[in-house]
Amino acid sequence: MFKKLLAAVLALCAAAAFAAVDVNKADAAALDSVKGIGPGIAGKILDERKKGSFKDWNDLVDRVKGIGEGNAAKLSEGGLTVNGATFKGMAAAPAAPAKKEEKAAAPAKAAAATAPAAATAPVAAADKKADDKKADAKKDAKPEAKADAKADKAAEKKAAAEKAKAEKEAKKAAADKEKADKKAAAEKAKAEKEAAKKDAKKEDKPTAKAAEKAASAPKK
Repeated sequence: MFKKLLAAVLALCAAAAFAAVDVNKADAAALDSVKGIGPGIAGKILDERKKGSFKDWNDLVDRVKGIGEGNAAKLSEGGLTVNGATFKGMAAAPAAPAKKEEKAAAPAKAAAATAPAAATAPVAAADKKADDKKADAKKDAKPEAKADAKADKAAEKKAAAEKAKAEKEAKKAAADKEKADKKAAAEKAKAEKEAAKKDAKKEDKPTAKAAEKAASAPKK
């Protein structure tokens, strides 16, 4: 009796592990559980599904970016279906019915041999799922890094142009100042020269008058 129960439990576990996930009915968690679908693709599927249910696999491939014909078969093998159909329109295999009690009973040796494989399968699936998530994250990060690098380059170019412009304006201002200083110095020198010339004329006038008076005075 114990062997029969053990065999029945193993059969149910195997059926649950490979249960089909319909793309039009599954939630984010169920989609994420399918091998090959990460959070990014699951979100795209849900967004497209809001616009209308997927008619078939071709409709799914056309509407959801990231799902091509190449990996559609892999997703189908992982348990994904579209309206109950696997990739290429094949009907999804129904869950195997519980075997009759006499057929479900298997030797203890066979059950012991299949148990390790059943135990390691979820671990391998979890590792693959983690790798897929890392790949998706790395893929999403590349466009962002490229955009940041482009923005940095544009900012550096703009800063260099502004610096060159400021230096040019500073040189022009210095040249204008030097020119203005020279002009002011020349005007000052000219003004001083004219003032000195006027002073000299003022000093010469009394001397000329005295000479003229002396000349006109009668001689004794």
